[in-house]
Amino acid sequence: MIGVDAEVTLADGIDLYVSRAAHKLIGALDAFSALGLVVEGRRTVDAGASTGGFTQVLLERGATHVTAIDVGHDQLVPGLRDDPRVTSIEGMNVRELEAGSPGSGADLVVADLSFISLTLVIGPLVAVTALRGDLVLLVKPQFEVGRNRLDKNGVVTRDVDRIAAVRKVCDAAMREGLEIVALERSVLPGPSGNVEFFVWVRRSWQARGVAEQPVLDEEALAKAIATTVKGRP
Repeated sequence: MIGVDAEVTLADGIDLYVSRAAHKLIGALDAFSALGLVVEGRRTVDAGASTGGFTQVLLERGATHVTAIDVGHDQLVPGLRDDPRVTSIEGMNVRELEAGSPGSGADLVVADLSFISLTLVIGPLVAVTALRGDLVLLVKPQFEVGRNRLDKNGVVTRDVDRIAAVRKVCDAAMREGLEIVALERSVLPGPSGNVEFFVWVRRSWQARGVAEQPVLDEEALAKAIATTVKGRP
């Protein structure tokens, strides 16, 4: 039997990851690790764990422990749920997280959430993140922009709206005193075809509200977001 630590993806055309979301995180971590993001040896939280694609990748990359949180029940695959390095927290709304909640003091938090704006959960996620800890957030534009910006299939098709979605999340992160470290376009779209983006932020020494002045100056942040969304300088 192949364990979750095995760095394998396909065997005879069979995907060995428990969900396609795993490939999204792999792409982001490959990009961010080149910029200094570390998973190995860290305590982590997977917010919106579902079947455990992100959890599987974190373990594969050397995380010492993953607290897998989801509002649903019985979704995490048995092989991950029974792993001693994984604590499965079911029936918990991420908005309810606070200091002292399961997973508190995490060195790295990853989030893959649907049907909610990340702006509503960044504060709770910060509450369980250690000082100088990192957060890698998957931005799904369809949940950040208004319904009037979606096409009939629920897809955000215009770059200007995608940029607005990423900027909205970055602004919310900075209001929580987080440092914007890097941005990356997801290697895979969402199920309906929505282009998605990862934002890597860090919990710095700043108190909430101190980062009203962007860590990146306005011009640099705007350029970084536009380049990530459009896929070109």
